Amino acid sequence: MELKRVVVTGLGAVTPIGNDVQSFWQGLVNGTSGAADITKFDATNFKTQFACEVKDFDVSQFLHRKESRKMDLFAQYAIACSDEALADAGLDGEEPNVDHDRVGVIWGSGIGGFQTFMNEALNFHESGGVPRFSPFFIPMMISDIAAGHISIRHGFRGPNFCTVSACASGTNAMIDAFNYIRLGKAEVMVTGGSEAAITEGGIGGFNALKALSTRNDDPARASRPFDATRDGFVLGEGGGAIILEEYEHAIARGAQIYCEMVGGGMSADAHHITAPHPQGLGAKNVMKAALADAEMSPTDVDYVNVHGTSTPLGDIAETLAIQGVFGEHAYNLNISSTKSMTGHLLGAAGAIEGIACILAIKHGVIPPTINFEFPDEGLDQKLDFTLNKAKHRKVRAALCNTFGFGGHNASVLFKEYQP
Repeated sequence: MELKRVVVTGLGAVTPIGNDVQSFWQGLVNGTSGAADITKFDATNFKTQFACEVKDFDVSQFLHRKESRKMDLFAQYAIACSDEALADAGLDGEEPNVDHDRVGVIWGSGIGGFQTFMNEALNFHESGGVPRFSPFFIPMMISDIAAGHISIRHGFRGPNFCTVSACASGTNAMIDAFNYIRLGKAEVMVTGGSEAAITEGGIGGFNALKALSTRNDDPARASRPFDATRDGFVLGEGGGAIILEEYEHAIARGAQIYCEMVGGGMSADAHHITAPHPQGLGAKNVMKAALADAEMSPTDVDYVNVHGTSTPLGDIAETLAIQGVFGEHAYNLNISSTKSMTGHLLGAAGAIEGIACILAIKHGVIPPTINFEFPDEGLDQKLDFTLNKAKHRKVRAALCNTFGFGGHNASVLFKEYQP
């Protein structure tokens, strides 16, 4: 069976450094930090009192007040970024040459309606055990509801579901969407992910795991991948949407094409529920799988957007994996962690980092890893981590890595579009 070509025709983003793709990209290129003191709740008693919140998000631009009150924030973010992506792709109306039975939505979210669950649990407790739950509790909470809302909003009747694989969720969604198109089961897929976990439970839970940075005196500089003084990740929120389309379908309707998606890899660490494999075995396998799927050589890749969460163990394991996969070519790569600016969006991380890869190819610019000050002796300093300042270079292909609790690994590969 001949596989179909898959291209990217639309992008949408709601992030801690910009609420649309253009402002997000400018924030990345400029090295803008999205971290600041938490405003969503009183974090005084928490070990970590800062996060990368989305700023100035106005849901009324996308939804009527009555509609938005029936959606958790993660679903609101999904609507906002998917609307932008569909408009960018020229698919936000009743296009005569687009069969809505062949347009699907596969969306990722690691946690889903976290705030909704917390609110309902607290209300039940405060009522003295009287079961007065909202009739919208369950449909607001479940992770798959974002995909449902997008399809209902636009009348897309193709494949529709959610992927949940912790911080790899958005990337797994992209891989599934990619495969549905290249196997001929759909012509257009809306894919990506969204998350809204900056809640008391989110911050408190990750604090209990000792996963978060506690640099409360300097939030903007707290996310510092590859730096010797890194002390944990910074929690982020938001969403990213990518429109994937079968090549001939895109050409037939005269769509813009950003780049081509050519491969996806998946693996498991089979090691620990939260810690990465110390030698990066699963990370190495997933990158190899993505390259094999794309039928590409390691030397074809110019940029790796790493998982790079700014944790002591994770950054070292991923770097070892990159060297294991790319060998001497690793020293020709640009490597960067955009989480240094956006924080870690959990299930939405792969979506916005995939967009960063796509735009790096389009513009020939590598976003930086900001906040670097002190070299880590455990990392090979000959590698180009694109420290503190963006770099201009031609990007023929870019690899995006995401790794989740439970040992879930997913990588996607984009390359320059060639007609």
